[in-house]
Amino acid sequence: MKRMCDIPNRDRPREKLATRGPQALTDAELIALLLGRGIKGRDVSQVAGDVERYLRTAEGSPSYDALLGIEGVGAAKACEIMACFELGRRYLGDDGVSGSRIACPRDVLPLVAEWRDRKQEYFFCITLNGAGEVIERRIVTVGILNQSLVHPREVFAEAITDRAASVILVHNHPSGTLDPSTQDISITRQLVEAGSILGIRVLDHIIVTKRGYVSLKELGHL
Repeated sequence: MKRMCDIPNRDRPREKLATRGPQALTDAELIALLLGRGIKGRDVSQVAGDVERYLRTAEGSPSYDALLGIEGVGAAKACEIMACFELGRRYLGDDGVSGSRIACPRDVLPLVAEWRDRKQEYFFCITLNGAGEVIERRIVTVGILNQSLVHPREVFAEAITDRAASVILVHNHPSGTLDPSTQDISITRQLVEAGSILGIRVLDHIIVTKRGYVSLKELGHL
């Protein structure tokens, strides 16, 4: 990039974004817009170029310490850059959930990994689009030990909002057993019937524990 003072006003990042939209800016220009200004002896364009080169080689989100190591980037700007990345991750779905494709029961495990060994029972509804891609994963209820009351109203309310084509149900067994209870089977059948009325298929109901999982569809209960 040229030094900012050498760029005509209409072509500077702020003016360019205002008139042509953010998609018209290069990566370096977007970074320069975030930085706002350079430091003595280093134009903002030079600092932005260094940040861009770092971001191109960084694995994952930028590191606070690495950003601070770039001459011209202080604590405040490092925080702003990291905040931009985190907002993008949250709002554009780069969360390891949205957009994931579910082809078999095992594909569900990464979506509920941190709940598999909880001491309470968590019941999840995973909504999917027509391509079998995850729209959202939500906790529907939290029970005590192996008791979790689930009503179709709570399960399908968000699925309707998501315009989901189908859902996958998941809950953990704090006891560690993978055997479905009579209540598990009864709730599954009730939800399958409710989904059928609403036009939202229940593809599976998966029970997970720390040591494994079982699919009620594979067991013949759907």
